[in-house]
Amino acid sequence: MIKSPEKLADSTFQFSAPVTVNSPELQQLFDFIAAGAAERDRDRILPYDVIEVLRRSRLGALRIPVAEGGSGSSARELFEAVIRLGDADPNVAHIVRNHFSVTERILRSERTQRNRRWLKAVVDGAIIGLASTELEVKRSGGGQVVNTKLTPDGDGYRLNGTKYYSTGSLYADLIFVRVLAPDGATAFILIPTNRDGIELVDDWDGFGQRLTGTGTTTFTNVRVEADEVILDTDTDKDNLPYNIVPQLFLTAINAGIIRSVLRDAINLVHKRPRTFYHAVAEQAADDPLLQQTVGQISANAFAAEAIVLASADALDRLPAAQAQGEDAETAAALAASLSASKAKLIVDDLALRSATLLFEVGGASTTKQSYNYDRHWRNARTLASHNPSHFKARAIGDYEINGTPLPTRGFF
Repeated sequence: MIKSPEKLADSTFQFSAPVTVNSPELQQLFDFIAAGAAERDRDRILPYDVIEVLRRSRLGALRIPVAEGGSGSSARELFEAVIRLGDADPNVAHIVRNHFSVTERILRSERTQRNRRWLKAVVDGAIIGLASTELEVKRSGGGQVVNTKLTPDGDGYRLNGTKYYSTGSLYADLIFVRVLAPDGATAFILIPTNRDGIELVDDWDGFGQRLTGTGTTTFTNVRVEADEVILDTDTDKDNLPYNIVPQLFLTAINAGIIRSVLRDAINLVHKRPRTFYHAVAEQAADDPLLQQTVGQISANAFAAEAIVLASADALDRLPAAQAQGEDAETAAALAASLSASKAKLIVDDLALRSATLLFEVGGASTTKQSYNYDRHWRNARTLASHNPSHFKARAIGDYEINGTPLPTRGFF
């Protein structure tokens, strides 16, 4: 197991190529991340060192084809890794959510010289963050931009404005920004985070996911080159496959949290020096009620993982559908979106119930802040609060009853 990122360069453990889901280095990486996760969460220690190790591992290149220097992972393999990373540290998993979402968009676009350059940066270890949300927009997730604007400047542009909830950008090398183009259309830019005029502020004050860098990003007269601007006309795949990757990513992290809860529950039973007054067994490990509780958490973890991976399989069916034409691709994308939406409803609930069951295993002593077991519920609740479940359930019901397609924005 890796003990510290500072010693990584001197270790016999090296990343000679981008990690794959089957490489032993990936599990060593996750073990290293998990070792300090509870303390980082409790003491609010930002995981800059962990992200640096992720860069070296080139985990962010999982989905890039082998021929282009990446790992060539399927969607199922990506989400297997996300579940494992969510188990190790849900904060770190959430930090790279937007990285994989943006990378997926680039992969689905034409291989222009610019796109090849961006993919090469990812293969070399670059992490991508996101700055999209504006509080001035009254309907969140709709893709509107009113504040962050490009203005012409010679053969390029200048960017001014403010974004909020910029998850992962605090640690990122590149930032993907939704902007208002000079003609009033919505566009995107992808620029380095260290460019003059960009200020990244760690002001997220949520009770969970406290280390994700989900803060404010301010752009003051930032230079933007013409080839760093992505217009909506650059790709006709903008809403396919319906923003499924970012929403399923959160669900996969919650599935990982259940695995972490299970591990903590098992450890609690083994470490308990005494049992409850009314227990029917002298040893906690022999108590049938504790066995039942841990068994239920284990079943929850199994079900959550199976549901997430079934949804990932729906993503993997998209390329074949695309080859059959636009109608087939649209139908496959709808099916994948529907699957991911249903997964969220079930897995979020399983995560919250499992995080509560942990305290049935340990009792009042497990509420000590030093243990930080409450992080599981806080993190799962925060993740579940993204795109609230009742909106998902209503849209699913409308589809089942009336055949109304799911929305194509707002992480459906």
